[in-house]
Amino acid sequence: MVFGKQVLLASSAVIFVAATPAAFAQAESAPSTAPAAAAQDAAPAAAQGDDIVVTGIRGSLRSAIAVKRNANAVVDVISAEDIGKFPDRNVAESLSHIPGVSIDRRFGEGEKVAILGTDPALNRMLLDGHALASADWGGNDNDPSSRTFNYSLLAPELVDRLEVYKSPEPRIEEGSLGGTVIVRTRRPLDLKANAIFASGGYSYNDRSDKGNVRGSGLYSWKNKDETFGVLVAATYDKQSLTRAGVEFFGYDNVAPNADGTYNSPFVNRAADGTLSLKSPGATITGGTISDLYKAASPFGINYAYFQQTRERKSVSGTVQYRPTSDLTFTLNGLHINGNYNNYSQSMYTIPGAWTGDVLQSANISNGVVNAASFGAARSQSAQLDTLVRKTKLKTDNINFFADYEGDGGAKVSFAGGWSKAVGGRNPEYLFNVQTKLPYSYAFTNNTSTVNFVGDQTNPANYFTNPNNNPAQIEGRPVIINGTQLNAAQIGGQDFSVTTDRDIFGGYDATIPVEFGPFKEIMLGSRVTDHVNRVDARGINTYLTSSRTIAQLGATALVTPDGTFDGSGGMGNATSYLNLPQQSVIDILSGAINTPLITKVGASTKVRETVIASYAQANFDQGGFRGNIGGRMVYTRDISNYATTPSAQVNPQPVPTRTSTDYLKFLPSLNIAYSVSPTVIVRGAVAKVISRPRYQDLAAATTLNDVTLDGGGGNPNLKPYESTNYELTAEWYPRSGTLLAVELFRRDIKNYIISFRQNVDYFNALQNRITPYNVSQPINGAKAKVNGVLVSGQAEIWGGFGLQANYSYQDSSTSSVDVTGTELNLPYLSKHTVNVIPYFESGPFQARLSYNYRTAYFRTIGRLGSREMVAPYNQLDFSAGFNVTPAVTLSVNAQNLLDETYLQYNATPDRPTAFYKNGRTFSASLSFRM
Repeated sequence: MVFGKQVLLASSAVIFVAATPAAFAQAESAPSTAPAAAAQDAAPAAAQGDDIVVTGIRGSLRSAIAVKRNANAVVDVISAEDIGKFPDRNVAESLSHIPGVSIDRRFGEGEKVAILGTDPALNRMLLDGHALASADWGGNDNDPSSRTFNYSLLAPELVDRLEVYKSPEPRIEEGSLGGTVIVRTRRPLDLKANAIFASGGYSYNDRSDKGNVRGSGLYSWKNKDETFGVLVAATYDKQSLTRAGVEFFGYDNVAPNADGTYNSPFVNRAADGTLSLKSPGATITGGTISDLYKAASPFGINYAYFQQTRERKSVSGTVQYRPTSDLTFTLNGLHINGNYNNYSQSMYTIPGAWTGDVLQSANISNGVVNAASFGAARSQSAQLDTLVRKTKLKTDNINFFADYEGDGGAKVSFAGGWSKAVGGRNPEYLFNVQTKLPYSYAFTNNTSTVNFVGDQTNPANYFTNPNNNPAQIEGRPVIINGTQLNAAQIGGQDFSVTTDRDIFGGYDATIPVEFGPFKEIMLGSRVTDHVNRVDARGINTYLTSSRTIAQLGATALVTPDGTFDGSGGMGNATSYLNLPQQSVIDILSGAINTPLITKVGASTKVRETVIASYAQANFDQGGFRGNIGGRMVYTRDISNYATTPSAQVNPQPVPTRTSTDYLKFLPSLNIAYSVSPTVIVRGAVAKVISRPRYQDLAAATTLNDVTLDGGGGNPNLKPYESTNYELTAEWYPRSGTLLAVELFRRDIKNYIISFRQNVDYFNALQNRITPYNVSQPINGAKAKVNGVLVSGQAEIWGGFGLQANYSYQDSSTSSVDVTGTELNLPYLSKHTVNVIPYFESGPFQARLSYNYRTAYFRTIGRLGSREMVAPYNQLDFSAGFNVTPAVTLSVNAQNLLDETYLQYNATPDRPTAFYKNGRTFSASLSFRM
């Protein structure tokens, strides 16, 4: 019913957009030819008469329509209204307004961009046509070493427009399955001399209850002859995030074993099939002991309290020199410095493994133990993890372009560049303590209630790990004073730094021809050398005897009141012991620490060399235009990693190196036909590839000694391959108005899936060999994505206008989860709706942006959990008032609905996360001339 309302809203909006041109035809007559229409739509500064100039929101939308209309491929565009007037504070959030583009808001701020139902890691972002090295902060679980870019790092002030190519052309760098985002930055010779922009503002997040300042500035100059220009820009942005929520660490006993038996954490099964409770006397409701034996139950329930400061600084500059009218040299550089320090505290229980033998009661509903109570644990009932993560993100980029344009349209361009990004945990301080308090849990689709019997805020109820074992790191004994240390690990420091470096060089040439319908031949080549490496080091921290928090003398605080309000997290577990960051660092430094040791098993390096050449022929005749050609691509990967031997006591990682290569030819065809002066039909077909994540090529095995699962890579992975199809119809009835329908298909092979199997590894916490459920990426799955997109925009009347679009996307795959259920493609919502009404009159403009997307599969989580994200609504508002022609006051509000981010395992009655990120309000004052 809810979704029906969303579709009705979108359909009504699109129909209204379609009807608007006829209703208000007297306002502007339809253009007589496509070029004339493009000229009308070109803005800002596009004259609609002798003295009328269209600027602002309408100007940016007209400019975007003009680019889309004149393109030979299937392209969508977002143009900045003016310097510093991009429609959103985040480039990714702006992209989400484009039909077929959706973003993930796991941390509130839009970060991951999925295009036409394909995983963000399988799409590329190109800065002025070239790749940019990327690294992340180490806490976002689906980002490390992928090929995507953290769009939140890119300041909107630097952007002139965003182009999303849904159908490729041979001249565009390969590597995208869904589409390619090209970010076009500003150039000084394209701006007026002495252009100045400056802005300062303040933002407030009601979840963190903190505010921060934000500022940016840009200056562009060129000489009178317009032969030399310089542009410099700088931005500063800071956000204080507080996220509280509940996480479920997957589910036990989801599916039977191959022999039909179950691994129930609560029920024993004798050889003759007789069932008995591990905790005699426990009561069962909602079923029998046989039902409990087969029932799934949450492996862990975690009350997570996360705080982060995101501070971003960027400086960019561009120098252009035009010694002659046909030759231009451009040098630009970009430096981004981000501070993403964060602090997380997690209070979690693991009901089956830790307290299955003290079960007091259990309730079964729809095959799930959705409520249970437990007595005092024999060893531990819950654990409190505190992580202090220090993270600096740094991106540096410098590029050089030489562009020559001769008489008759001949062009040749040379380009070369270097970029490097560094990020990760440097270091992460980890400290944990346990408690034995009795407790109970109960959960629904969107709530979780955990209650402890006793005071979980009392430092005396928490103790460090009491289980002493011979200490070792990666199979190497920890030697203290000449002997191996026998102690219990209580945490440590983890250093995991990702370095991503990209160097490229190449040329592009355009040769005018007159050969039938063909008008231009485009040729080019590019060589790219890319290195992605993870350098891991660590310090383990031990105590030889268990101590309480009180005995450690640490400052003890309590989770602030209201932290979990509205998140779905309830019970007295919402208020537990908190430790200040410095207390965590002091406790670790005062214990027994090993020297800083390189972690061979967690360190990886992938070096990728790509050589590509293309030929593209552009044609235009009799109303038909477009391009045909192909791209020949050679790729070589050298993966350095370490393998961990299985079934060995104290195994030491073995350094390994694997080299692979492949050659691919990628043909494509784009064709556009002007059915009439106002109607264009397009078609496209292309072969495309997307390369595996670097972390998947680096085969290092990681193991979790608590959850008994792990993962590794596969250096022999082949690239994803797809045949892409596009068919669109676009109607441009008058200036500023567009109605479009788009059909698309992605036919994918070599899709990479996670293959899971049980492997015996040594468990350092248990000091014995035990089975782990380990996943490894493999090729072999096939996938199909089909969809239809309907979009429209129109200037209505009296300053009012509307943008609206609706996307339907569906997929089928040969990939299945642990229960044998077919998996949808990651980040694909079947239905997505955008409705953006705006008003612009005189000095005032306002825009309301509503986005809705249905549930989508995100990733395979712990214990093979099929992580789904529930339907999500986003409502944002922005408004601006021109105090003077040069000064504008702006306000912005994001997430006005205060939406909760919900995840579940396959079905909503098995929740895996509830997160609350809060609303953000901001105001700014800007000056431009």
